[in-house]
Amino acid sequence: MKITFPNLGNARFAAKALFDDLSIEYVLPSPGNHKELELGASLSPEEICLPFKIMLGGFIESIEKGADTVLIPGSCGPCRFGEYCELQMNILKSLGHNIDFIVLDYPKSIGTNEFLDRIKKIKPGKGVSKKELINALRNAYKIINQIDNIDKKARHLTGFEINKGECKNILRDCKMEALALHGGKSMISLFKGYSKKLNKVIIDKNRNPLKIAIIGEIYNILEPFSNLYIEDKLMDYGVSSYKKLCPSWWVKNAALSPFKLNSLDIRLSSKEYLPYYIGGHGRECIGEAVMSAAQGFDGAIQIFPMGCMPEIVSKAILPTISQAKNFPIMSLIMDEMTGEAGYDTRIEAFIDLLERRKRRCVI
Repeated sequence: MKITFPNLGNARFAAKALFDDLSIEYVLPSPGNHKELELGASLSPEEICLPFKIMLGGFIESIEKGADTVLIPGSCGPCRFGEYCELQMNILKSLGHNIDFIVLDYPKSIGTNEFLDRIKKIKPGKGVSKKELINALRNAYKIINQIDNIDKKARHLTGFEINKGECKNILRDCKMEALALHGGKSMISLFKGYSKKLNKVIIDKNRNPLKIAIIGEIYNILEPFSNLYIEDKLMDYGVSSYKKLCPSWWVKNAALSPFKLNSLDIRLSSKEYLPYYIGGHGRECIGEAVMSAAQGFDGAIQIFPMGCMPEIVSKAILPTISQAKNFPIMSLIMDEMTGEAGYDTRIEAFIDLLERRKRRCVI
């Protein structure tokens, strides 16, 4: 067995460390790129969403490097993501690739026994003890929290840094070095060091930078290539940004879901506008918009792939929230035809709008 998996933001660091510690062969997926998008789009149904196309192209690249098993998280309600694995298996089979898919659905959806049976397919290497297995899982959980916290801190401090670009460079170097390491312990140590580096960044506490929340479909939020690196662009503009949906949030949300204790703040915030789960993370999008307005953000940017059904519903509700809360929200719809120049222009115009609003409030 040689496992690969889709890129899901910072989850790649925890997955790499876990597979290293358990001596499991794997192919680390390359960062999203135009080659795999073009390949995936050429083989996918025309109206399927962008994440499907990027993932499919990435799987084929990994298969060419020797992968024979795909590990993928399961669906979140009535969303097309729940059918990804079946359709991708059929496409790959038609290309002559006999690939095994291990789909990690929520235990409440498929039953605990079925979930455990799927987990058992991921077999550690010879000689790995139960204690080592537990330690590897513990380290992976620690890593996903560490890197998400570093990401969050760097993107927040950007608005206050004296030396422009310092936080962005630290974050880039941190991620590059982490992927060159082997095993969880070395990665944990590295992340501790980079967290301290961020604490030493010289900032101007008197600044009042723009603060923008990133909301929308989780894959488009997590994967930089799929959103044309919007968080890095905001860093270049000196804007502090924040996203709630991240791998560490997903793990915690999944763990609390069986007890109905997951995302209590989001559910409470979305209750007035969208009291039901509609699939994907549509309800989270609404709840985050309301929370961002209450927390003093200057605006929010919704990002989602063209045709995403839950986010289309959310997009129809967001103008009502924007008007009621006097809170600017811009929606960006992504597909393989999205032009970066026009995309950048919209972001710049939105930032300009927020800056003018902020100046008026100060005056």
